[in-house]
Amino acid sequence: MSRELTRRLLQLYVGLALYGVSSAVLVRAGLGLEPWGVLHQGLAEKTGLTIGVVSIVVGALVLLLWIPIRQRPGLGTVSNVVVIGIAMDGTLALVPDVHGLAGQIPLMLAGIVLNGMATGLYIAARFGPGPRDGLMTGLNRVTGRSIRLVRTAIEVAVVATGFVLGGSLGAGTVVYALAIGPLSQLFLRVFAVPAPDAGTTVVVAGSRKGATIPR
Repeated sequence: MSRELTRRLLQLYVGLALYGVSSAVLVRAGLGLEPWGVLHQGLAEKTGLTIGVVSIVVGALVLLLWIPIRQRPGLGTVSNVVVIGIAMDGTLALVPDVHGLAGQIPLMLAGIVLNGMATGLYIAARFGPGPRDGLMTGLNRVTGRSIRLVRTAIEVAVVATGFVLGGSLGAGTVVYALAIGPLSQLFLRVFAVPAPDAGTTVVVAGSRKGATIPR
């Protein structure tokens, strides 16, 4: 196995695991989750399943939506479905709830920054987008609508559904929405893997588009 491939695999799985950790941290902060997290938490409340298991089930269902839009999954896509949910449940089992804004705000900010770092790690590894990223880029290609419009439509629908089901919508959701784009772009550059046929680091343009919806 080449050194480059080893690095990419390491980035992929470390990034996915850290994404699950960051999502769990946002849950424990209790100030609002990322858009898909709101949906996952709402479904967990209604079904009695753990939020990590719900994340896996939703990821698998979203992946089925790739079939009619002819998106092709990669190793990163399938790994995304499983690893994030497992890491999330594992972290929630170890980290207790935090009470009081003095603890909640720093925990929320740490979760958002960690989420941006995790996004940069796994997307820069270039093993394919996550199920939700691929849904966005696939709908962009099929409908001809802009990435911004498609992403906004998906996330509004996801947040609204999650909130109705009982998911946590709050200040953390707003801060996440504002911060995750710049954070993802920063960490994509930090963790970009040099292309094998070039002397400079390259991040695929399509991956960068998907960076703002890490899952």
